[in-house]
Amino acid sequence: MQFNKPLTIVCIPAYNEERTIAKVILLSQTWANKVVVCDDGSIDMTSDIATRLGAEVIKHEKNMGKGVALRTMFEYAKTLNPDAVITLDADGQHMPDEIPKLLEPILSEQADAVIGSRYIEGSWTDAPFYRKVGLRLVNFLCRKSGNSVVKDTQSGFRVYSKRAFDTVLQCEAKGFGIEAEQLATLVKNGFKIIEVPITVRYKGLEKTSKKNPLKHGTELISIALRLIVEERPLLLLGIPGSIAIIMGVISGVYLLWYFNITRVF
Repeated sequence: MQFNKPLTIVCIPAYNEERTIAKVILLSQTWANKVVVCDDGSIDMTSDIATRLGAEVIKHEKNMGKGVALRTMFEYAKTLNPDAVITLDADGQHMPDEIPKLLEPILSEQADAVIGSRYIEGSWTDAPFYRKVGLRLVNFLCRKSGNSVVKDTQSGFRVYSKRAFDTVLQCEAKGFGIEAEQLATLVKNGFKIIEVPITVRYKGLEKTSKKNPLKHGTELISIALRLIVEERPLLLLGIPGSIAIIMGVISGVYLLWYFNITRVF
């Protein structure tokens, strides 16, 4: 299905997603004028599959990180002057057929940004226990860093209006901390953000994270603490307190992750 107005673009960062990318692209094409994929240094057939399915593919020769992949696609999308830009993951966690309910508040001008949320009424997820605990902690820190009431600060399923899209282009995080920075930037600039319940599945997917959970969690916490230092420094207890917080969080998340896999403390 093609639309003359409004112009909607789906941006999908992808790294070694040959098993799932086809379904994500095909379902996304139903709701967008164009699907853009950034192959972030994949060594499998991600780029070939995306190209054959008619997506606009931008390839990084080496893995640069999710933040860089999103910025690469955003810079391209800006040349098309879109009315709305949609982001979702390539690994099959997100359901592209839920795009319309995230898109509607943007097109009706009820919001500047819409976040697909796992933590509000009507949502559903089968995330493993250790991931739920880690995400709740990261969400807490990110809300404090950006003075935000958004419950799912790490959701990669989002829609941005034209104005909000121009603002998130300013974000500089290279890795998975990009979502937290984008959210903090939008809040700082006074944009209206709403959350919409979505379905996020983990079971049955080959691997929903390309990083060790400990490294992933550490990166997200580091970004949140950096934002707190920049925007709300009085929230921290100084450098010693910050170090203690980081070490405690990392140790706790690692313990839960290791126990979930081995059932051994």
